[in-house]
Amino acid sequence: MVFLRNFEDLIYSLFRAVSGFLFMQHGIQKLFGGLGGTQVEILSLLGIAGVIEFICGILIFVGLFSSFAAFLSSGTMAVAYFLVHAPKGFWPIQNKGELAALYAFVFLYIAARGDGKYSLKRIAQKS
Repeated sequence: MVFLRNFEDLIYSLFRAVSGFLFMQHGIQKLFGGLGGTQVEILSLLGIAGVIEFICGILIFVGLFSSFAAFLSSGTMAVAYFLVHAPKGFWPIQNKGELAALYAFVFLYIAARGDGKYSLKRIAQKS
């Protein structure tokens, strides 16, 4: 028996929104130098990652085109893991890549599940 089954849609939507909100903040750091980050050149690899983090983070947060945005974000985090972290060692905890690896799988799940019941897309469809 799953005791939170009645809240499944709400919990998923919160999971999606929180994941997108946190991801968006990485984009803010890279693009604007905000939240304790350092602004990077927008046409660099980090700059492109920042654009994806910021825009896709917002889309995932509000629940609009979440499948596409999350799929792109998942791929971005997989690339980040293998380009930046994996060369520093095999285990994610040692190479500081656990967040990139976790984001890759979180976003893969969101890509498979979509916007969810509580999303901007659902609100727009009701109008």
